[in-house]
Amino acid sequence: MADAGLDELNALRKLLNRPHPWHGISIGESAPEKVTVFIEIVPTDTVKYELDKNTGYLKVDRPQKFSNVYPTLYGFIPQTFCGEANGAYCASRTGRTGIVGDGDPLDICVLSEKDITHGDIILEAIPIGGLRMIDRNQADDKIIAVLDGDAVYGAWREIYQLPPPLIERLKHYFLTYKQAPDATKHPVEITDVYGREESYEVIRSTQVDYEKKFARLRSLIE
Repeated sequence: MADAGLDELNALRKLLNRPHPWHGISIGESAPEKVTVFIEIVPTDTVKYELDKNTGYLKVDRPQKFSNVYPTLYGFIPQTFCGEANGAYCASRTGRTGIVGDGDPLDICVLSEKDITHGDIILEAIPIGGLRMIDRNQADDKIIAVLDGDAVYGAWREIYQLPPPLIERLKHYFLTYKQAPDATKHPVEITDVYGREESYEVIRSTQVDYEKKFARLRSLIE
């Protein structure tokens, strides 16, 4: 009876406690070929929402000051961390030195034909490539993915299947979303667009960083 009571108590705790989107949700058993994504922002948002790392709730980061609109669903891949391995991989691919990870979970853009009206949701996505972005000497990759099962985008498996204007739109957004209208220089740069296999390597590097950074946390959760 004692064991049954303990099992019931543990089940109740799981119901009452919301898993932390970064740490308490699995990246997915098929990662990096298919990953779980926590969506923070949708294209209709006029406010930039961001995960509060302490509480696991979405917070208002800032109202959008200019006329930038997110071109896709946008969020991060749980149980990833952009640290030493991620920075080293970026450095190896660009031939630069001193690149470090930005200390956040790995960003991801998800293409879907459906109008998803709000963030704070999870979904499964298929990575097809990415943008290698560097923000003040920090690796800030943007993985590009399609919503698993999506009627329009779901069959695509390589970023090069995207129409070139869509890739340019994604690049333009991330090059300008932090830029004031009168600015003459981009605060960030995109060194190249890479395909599916390289997106897998980027994801794997952030999994390595996560395990190193949060190994004790993972053991406590599990």
